[in-house]
Amino acid sequence: MSPHAELDGRIALVTGASSGIGRAIALKLAALGARVALTGRRVAPLEAVADEVRAAGGQAQAIAGDVRDEVHADAAVEETVRAFGGLDILVNNAGVIGAGPVEALATEEWERVLGTDLTGAFFFARAAIPCLKRRRGASIVNISSVTGRRPYANLAAYCVAKAGLDMLTECLALELAPHGVRVNAINPGVVVTNLHKASDTVSDYDAFLKRSEQTHPLGFVGAPEDVAELVAFLVSPRSRWITGGLIPLDGGRALTSLR
Repeated sequence: MSPHAELDGRIALVTGASSGIGRAIALKLAALGARVALTGRRVAPLEAVADEVRAAGGQAQAIAGDVRDEVHADAAVEETVRAFGGLDILVNNAGVIGAGPVEALATEEWERVLGTDLTGAFFFARAAIPCLKRRRGASIVNISSVTGRRPYANLAAYCVAKAGLDMLTECLALELAPHGVRVNAINPGVVVTNLHKASDTVSDYDAFLKRSEQTHPLGFVGAPEDVAELVAFLVSPRSRWITGGLIPLDGGRALTSLR
């Protein structure tokens, strides 16, 4: 890593880092000089991302587990501090997509989506806050969604979870501002990832992407690297006066009528 990299000396913990957006975030932060701890449920892909970081000259620690487990959240923060000496950046990225009408939605599915997308972020934030308070310029970035800002039929669990994550972001921003810890959320539109492709929210993914080009005013959908670039800005000194932001990253999607 360059001795003049923007995040030299910083320590980051990224949830859901084994693929997609989380992987892109981990690689970006490491490229800017941060030491990164990575969490995820799938051990082999998680270790592969850690190896990518190391191969590029960075430092990484893979910590397997489920964000819905508060014991794992506490242990992941502890292991990060033990491995690297502290914690400056928490990125709550882990998430799942659930679909279906409310009348047919199983309790277990509702709990899976809210547990991963909202409660998991709460667990990790709660565990990380004491460490973040001790570090100058610390921050939390929550990866939310355009669905946190507007409703969609047959996505109630996901919309509610992301709306809750947005409100958690704002509450934490107020709580932690006196300690100099900034908290922001990113609200992406459609971002192409393997998780998105594998979800059961759409039956024909190629057709869905084609339609999405029309529902995003800029005319194209996003990539994981787009999210990673914004995360890098939000955890850097360049954004030192931004907290409580719910920042759209959606090609204008949130500005359009519901379609």
